[in-house]
Amino acid sequence: MEATPNPQLSRRERQIMDAVYRLGTATVSDVLKELPEAPGYSAVRAMLRKLEDKGHVKHDVDGPRYVYTATRPRDEVGEGALKRLIRTFFDGSASRTVAAILDANAADLTPEELETLGRMIEQARRRGR
Repeated sequence: MEATPNPQLSRRERQIMDAVYRLGTATVSDVLKELPEAPGYSAVRAMLRKLEDKGHVKHDVDGPRYVYTATRPRDEVGEGALKRLIRTFFDGSASRTVAAILDANAADLTPEELETLGRMIEQARRRGR
């Protein structure tokens, strides 16, 4: 029976998942090379096992090595995390969420990005009618 992914991840587990997503498939050694201030091999192996128990990764055996892959696409996981973030910090309000993002990043937005955001808002308006 396959485990249902548990959304609650520690900072280090998120870093490991980011490495697995970036690499596509990864051994413990591959993940170690990707981590900032990497813990030891055994610690990473234990965290990957924990992520497997939570349903986030699965492994295949390649000789003496376990090769890990994510169980769900990154964008699907990201959408779930974003929905939880919006619900938790912005009372489910998309407009408050976007306002916070714009406030935090306004100086970094290029004219092209602003134009893209404007088009997206206009498309959402048309869909909502």
